[in-house]
Amino acid sequence: MTYAPDPQSAGVANIAGRRTINGRNQFVMAFARLRRKRLGMIALTVICLIYLAGIFAPALDTHGYSDTNLRKVQQGPDTENFLGTDRLGRDTYSRLLWGIQTTVIVTIATLLTGALFLGLTLGLIAGYFRGAADTLIARIGELVSAFPDILLIILLAATVRPRVMDFVRSFEDSTGISGLISSGFVDFLVIGIALLPLSWFGTMRLVRGQVLQLRDADYVEAARAMGTSTPGILFRHILPNVISPLIVTVSFGMGAVAGTEIALSFFGLGVQPPRPSIGIMIAEATGRGSTATSVLTQHPEQLLAPIAVVWLLIFSWNILGDALTDVFNPRSR
Repeated sequence: MTYAPDPQSAGVANIAGRRTINGRNQFVMAFARLRRKRLGMIALTVICLIYLAGIFAPALDTHGYSDTNLRKVQQGPDTENFLGTDRLGRDTYSRLLWGIQTTVIVTIATLLTGALFLGLTLGLIAGYFRGAADTLIARIGELVSAFPDILLIILLAATVRPRVMDFVRSFEDSTGISGLISSGFVDFLVIGIALLPLSWFGTMRLVRGQVLQLRDADYVEAARAMGTSTPGILFRHILPNVISPLIVTVSFGMGAVAGTEIALSFFGLGVQPPRPSIGIMIAEATGRGSTATSVLTQHPEQLLAPIAVVWLLIFSWNILGDALTDVFNPRSR
């Protein structure tokens, strides 16, 4: 570059460079502080174990999740079926592992598309450019958030599913590609679309508030004076300073997304059989009639196992969120 900044601008630019370096190193220091928080590390370990169990479900299961054995219906735990069998003779342990995998896929997909990609991008645009872009994004978000969350999610899941199913079915017929519906792709897509309003607006609002404070900082003004492009300013100088509060917010939101996915499956609007889901397992164990009463009284493990996983997952995400709040809060160091 032929442009030579004056010493004062160069000094401010050096500060910006040091902040960028510190931004890359802050995660190492944050993890070192997190290691000193026992509850936070226990919660992180529990979350990793649950998610790894779902990811490696094909290697950890002992039976196919849809395999039935009518000679062992409603059996208690034994050496062959660690958590017993359900009313169709399916292995509860294997179905629980695959149900965890369903939750993992939905939460990660929702996080990447909604909370991170859409919320972060719109927050950067609204906070940096302000004006008409800020007003339009804020009004759309306020309009969506005015609806009760669970009702909006149920409405979207119920209305979008038939249209997506018809589109994918026609796509399979026209291209000769099969297996998209049976693999659960449609279910994951519908749940992701339904959970999108729940995930992006809060993230956008947080990022927008941070960007409004940072856009007029000295190191940002120095970067503009040196001719740095707008994407360079956003992603090299502003974004590293937004990551810390974003991580805390996402950690709290992950538990809510997992719980909402399970609730949708419980009401029959999430993942559809034969693919297992924790919500479906709870719904089958708590259904109406004498069969449900028999399950609750004689085979509570069919209900306790999925509920324990749900409780541990949501509780651990909340504990980890509290720990990360202390880790990234300068006043608590």
